[in-house]
Amino acid sequence: MSKSPSLFERAKVEIIDLHRCFSNWYNSDDPDPADFSRFEKVLGEGFHIVTPDDGRIIERDSIISHVRANHSCFHGDFIIEIEDIKPGWEAAGIIVVTYIEAQCRAGAWSRRRASALFTENSSMPNGVEWRHLHETWLQAPEAKQANH
Repeated sequence: MSKSPSLFERAKVEIIDLHRCFSNWYNSDDPDPADFSRFEKVLGEGFHIVTPDDGRIIERDSIISHVRANHSCFHGDFIIEIEDIKPGWEAAGIIVVTYIEAQCRAGAWSRRRASALFTENSSMPNGVEWRHLHETWLQAPEAKQANH
């Protein structure tokens, strides 16, 4: 009898998988509607993100539109690395997970700590859906050097 993955293990895989989708979406020259539909699907109803820039709250539809509009905005020079994934509070079918997201955009690195709230949903690829995300800068994006 095999043991099914814990809620934390499923959320951890979801975090890694979704960020891999972002890298592919932003770096790809060939839009794959299946890739984007996965992103739309895993954001639960009422999802919102608190941004690290100014603490703005962006609702689900706006973040989906933003990501869709930025397809192929990089050309192999966008990287996301996920580190230090840890479980937080957990209750019946709900979990908070923290992680560090390091991004490299055209050679400029940034790092942010994220706290994500997931709920169980067996129809999702990893059995969880994103409900809330709050990001805080650890290292703001590096300023581009002016050419003199």
